[in-house]
Amino acid sequence: MLNKLQLVEEMQGYFGADQKRINHALKVVQYAEEMLAKEKGNYDVVIAVAVLHDIGIHEAERKYNSSAAKYQEIEGAPIAKGILEKLGAAPETIEEVCQIIAHHHRPGIIKTQNFKILYEADCRVNREEAGLKGS
Repeated sequence: MLNKLQLVEEMQGYFGADQKRINHALKVVQYAEEMLAKEKGNYDVVIAVAVLHDIGIHEAERKYNSSAAKYQEIEGAPIAKGILEKLGAAPETIEEVCQIIAHHHRPGIIKTQNFKILYEADCRVNREEAGLKGS
């Protein structure tokens, strides 16, 4: 089982002073945990992807001068893989987390409960950050 605190520490270390991205990830984790309490899902996969789903944003900005979703998805999976390998995650967990990260802005491509939980938690946080009702 993955250690959530170590995972969060790795994400925080990677994002450094970018508190906006850290807070976003932590809020997605909170909502994902609430959903996991009610719905079936793989805890390790959902929490890892909630923590790391936007981990590619800095690299996207550096390489492409853009934080566009497609670039985050391209750059995020390899970074997440390195973090998860460092923490000793199971290969099947790493594979699923990376697949979700590589498609996390595109619902319908991955049709698993783990993806659904991440997607809904991320959308909820995005709505809140945009100040939209119904969050």
